[in-house]
Amino acid sequence: MQSRFPPVSPFVCALGCKCPRCGRGALFRGFLTVAERCGVCGLELSKVDSGDGPAVFLIFILGFTVVPITLWLSLSYGLPAWAPVAIGAVMIVLIAAALLRPAKAFVVALQYRGRNGN
Repeated sequence: MQSRFPPVSPFVCALGCKCPRCGRGALFRGFLTVAERCGVCGLELSKVDSGDGPAVFLIFILGFTVVPITLWLSLSYGLPAWAPVAIGAVMIVLIAAALLRPAKAFVVALQYRGRNGN
């Protein structure tokens, strides 16, 4: 069966946190709560489960980026021992909060694409 919606890139869905089928409807109804269905195309989203995948991806990405930055700051500027820990913790929390929704939207879009063969 051919969909009346053109295929939408998972990256486009992730950046806009939009429906993986039409690319226009909102994917979330809360910060990380997936909507029951798309308001534009009616795609049922209630059974979507991204699990811990987005959080695990972000843990790895942030670990590989934030730790070297905080070590560089500590060694370059002679900061006290607590300062890199505080800087790193704030960076991780802020960046993770900013990227968690798009990461979850990306995983949902990949699941939709995999199930529907797009």
